[in-house]
Amino acid sequence: MKPVKAVKPPTSTTLRTVEELCDHALVPRERMPALAKVAARYAVAITPAMAGLIDPSDPHDPLAKQFVPDARELAARPQERGDPIGDDAFSPVEGVVHRYPDRVLLKLVNACAVYCRFCFRREMVGPGRGGLSARALAAALDYIRGRPQIWEVILSGGDPLVLSPRRLKDAVARIAAIAHVKVIRVHTRVPVVVPERITAALVRALRTPKATYVVLHANHPRELTEQARAACARFVDAGIPMLSQSVLLRGVNDDAETLGALMRAFVECRIKPYYLHHADLAPGTAHLRTTIAEGQALMRALRGRYSGLCQPAYMLDIPGGHGKSPVGPNYVSGNGAEIEDFRGRRHRYRP
Repeated sequence: MKPVKAVKPPTSTTLRTVEELCDHALVPRERMPALAKVAARYAVAITPAMAGLIDPSDPHDPLAKQFVPDARELAARPQERGDPIGDDAFSPVEGVVHRYPDRVLLKLVNACAVYCRFCFRREMVGPGRGGLSARALAAALDYIRGRPQIWEVILSGGDPLVLSPRRLKDAVARIAAIAHVKVIRVHTRVPVVVPERITAALVRALRTPKATYVVLHANHPRELTEQARAACARFVDAGIPMLSQSVLLRGVNDDAETLGALMRAFVECRIKPYYLHHADLAPGTAHLRTTIAEGQALMRALRGRYSGLCQPAYMLDIPGGHGKSPVGPNYVSGNGAEIEDFRGRRHRYRP
């Protein structure tokens, strides 16, 4: 896929209010009162890079669906919950989520460069929420240090790459100094939403003797602009491997052509597709969720039609803190005696 060329953004600063969205033609003024109620509850932030990609003339623009508030966000359904994947139940100390035996999530900050309308932590993140204090970070590191079964630390939040290179380098170095931690993983949207933040200093902040991976969150191929690709190349060229994670979203990437183009764009950037998440039961996000059956059909459409490098794992984070499980389609039936190919044809298998 040919990368999107640089677009002159309509703004040089991040848009954080509905009035600013109106001023820059991202929402019509008649919607302002309804959207102001949404913004009063859930944080809004659209960076210049993303504002420049949104087509104001397209009411179904896939980038707008991800970042521009929608009045339907206030219509929560009974099955939706403020903590849909159960972080709180597995948080032994502030900033740490320990759901799986060999890895922990460390939430250094509670702020992001952009705020996605489907975020599963939307009740917990936003401007002014801050991050871990020095005392809380020390306690979190003590928790990790005291549990030798922890092999991997995943930096999330919020977005850890909103931190300054100095603060990021300090946190990463302290984690890397823990002997039994062998892998550090960084989850971020910054390379696509603020690509200019990926400076040489920030890349150096992630360099340690331990294996370090950067996992990029992007949901539509248009997000991988020339600037975003260059930002990702800075990590890869520095020896830091990259993986991807995406969320399956109605009206954004819920067709095989768009999803396939996104996965190809990742691979072209030397980013291995990792997870395609089924959208979580966050409050007010029903209009963006597909069904699992729709997701399985999309995964079938990718299989065989796109390179094996382009195949992510389709995952459901089970509500209540029970962890992620793959929910992709099954091609085996009859106790393994019959296998279905990517065209839907069945074949006998005799071991």
